[in-house]
Order: sequence, then C-alpha cells, then structure tokens
Amino acid sequence: MGAYVGTILCLIVINFLVPRLMPGDPIDALVAQSSETFMFGDDSRASLEAYYGIDRPLPQQFGHYLVQLGRGDLGRSIATNAPVRDELARRLPWTLLLIGTSLVLATAVGLLAGVHSGWRRGRTMDRILLVALLAVREFPPFLLGSLLLVVFAVKLDWLPLFGGETPFSSSYSFFERIVDVGQHLLLPALVLTVGLAAGTFLLMRAGMVSELGADHLLLGRAKGLRERTLKYRYAARNALLPVVSLTALQLGFVVTGDVLIERVFAYPGLGGLIFDSIRARDYPTIQGAFLLVAISVVSFNALADVLYRRLDPRTAA
Repeated sequence: MGAYVGTILCLIVINFLVPRLMPGDPIDALVAQSSETFMFGDDSRASLEAYYGIDRPLPQQFGHYLVQLGRGDLGRSIATNAPVRDELARRLPWTLLLIGTSLVLATAVGLLAGVHSGWRRGRTMDRILLVALLAVREFPPFLLGSLLLVVFAVKLDWLPLFGGETPFSSSYSFFERIVDVGQHLLLPALVLTVGLAAGTFLLMRAGMVSELGADHLLLGRAKGLRERTLKYRYAARNALLPVVSLTALQLGFVVTGDVLIERVFAYPGLGGLIFDSIRARDYPTIQGAFLLVAISVVSFNALADVLYRRLDPRTAA
C-alpha cells in the first residue's frame, strides 16, 4: 500500500509540472484575437495572470496547488472560469459508462474466445479467431470509428451520428431514454471493445495453450473428470491470472483511446474535455482530469493485486 501512496504523490508532482512544460500559455489563448474571450491590453493580461495565480513563482504555485488539493478544490478552469470539479462531475459519468461497458464486454468476449480457442488449438475456429482478432488489434481505432460512423450512421441511418443522447430528450420516458443512450453508446463502445478484447484473447489463449499438457489436467483425465470441468475449473482458472493484471493495465490504454474515440463520436465525456483543455493550455482542468485518470489507474492496479492474491494464494507470501 505504501508503494501506491508514493506513486500517487509522484503523480501529483508530475501532474503539476507537465502542463507548465508544454509550449504556449493559457492567457495567450484567452487574449488571442481569434478567441471568443478576446481581451485587449496588458492590464487585462496582468489581471488574469494574478487572478489565476500564474504570475507567482513556480514553488508558490505548487504550494497553492497542494493546499487546494488538501481541501478537495481542483481550482477553476481558465478557459471557462467554471469550477474544474463541476466540469469533471458533469462529464465523468459518460466516460465511466463508455469505459465500463467496453471493459466488461472486452473481458467477457476475450476470456470466452481465448478459453475456447486455446483449448482447441490448431482447429479451424482457433485460426479464424486468431486471424480476425489480430487484424482488429492492428486497426487504428479512430479509423475504425470513422468507418462505422459512415456505414451505420450516414449510409444506413441506423444509429445516431454524434453525442451521448438526443438533444431535448428530457421529455422521454425512462425506458426511451435508456434506449436512446444505448444507441449513442453502441458504436464508440464497440470500437473500444474490439481492441481490448484482442489483447485479452491473445493472453488467455496463450495461457490455455500452456496449460494443455499440465500434470493436473492429466491427473484429472485419469480420474475421469468431465472435459468441461477440466477446461474451466482447472485450465482456465490458472490461465486467468495474467489476465487480471492485464485488465487493470488496460485501463490506462483505454483512457488514451477514449480521448480519440470521444472526439470521433463527439461523445460528451472526459476525452473531449482533456482535448479541449490541452489545446487551451488550461492548467487547472488538465491537472484535474489527469489526476483523476492517474488515481483511477493506480486504484485499479491495487485492486488487481488483491484479486491476484485471491486467485493465487502463493503470491500472498
């Protein structure tokens, strides 16, 4: 646990420094003539710098940042002047819905396909699954998303083109709103799922193949155990251990892919907020969003360690 606390402390420092090491300045974005918030004059710029504390020395800015974190205050967005906490709270449920749905589907599909494919290595279905998922894994997610949009939203007009729900859908019934949100979720979740499922499938398949000649399987067959029991209770359980760690690690990768996917589908989650805040050099929003992501990834890795020990008590020593 101490290692995770130390990791979070290091992430807080990095999270503060990285936005300030990027080229550009948030005040430049506010006072630029092409900006909707254009303000003219050196006095206006100085007032903005003082208001957001950017005119202070870096150590003072960091100290103020730590004090704010200690109070649970993530600051105010430089681009919108809204509290960063409110911006994150408004967009986080959409991202959790997208990432959670994708991780659950990808893990289920990858595990089942990997178990079946590895248990019957070299068969026709194994080859089909291996080739198909390897091809999908190497396909750029943003390109796949664009193709799906063109086919299902533009050409066939079966699914919505953008957003997380239909505008002015507050008048819908509860069931109608669930269906509406599900229709908007389907394509972005599908794009994230296929990439994640490929990694889970390959690792699970490799684990199953390595279990095929294991002594405990030979002993189980000698005892007359059913193939289904050998397949799932013996081979699959042992092959599952690396997948637990992979699922936690995939959270970091899915957040990166989520930013691109949310831009492609104009999905109202954290991905769009992160993209816009980086473009505007909005330090508080960048810090808040990336800190939330970093803590989530560390927490999932800690949870994976706990699950790993439960599945394999030998690692608890």
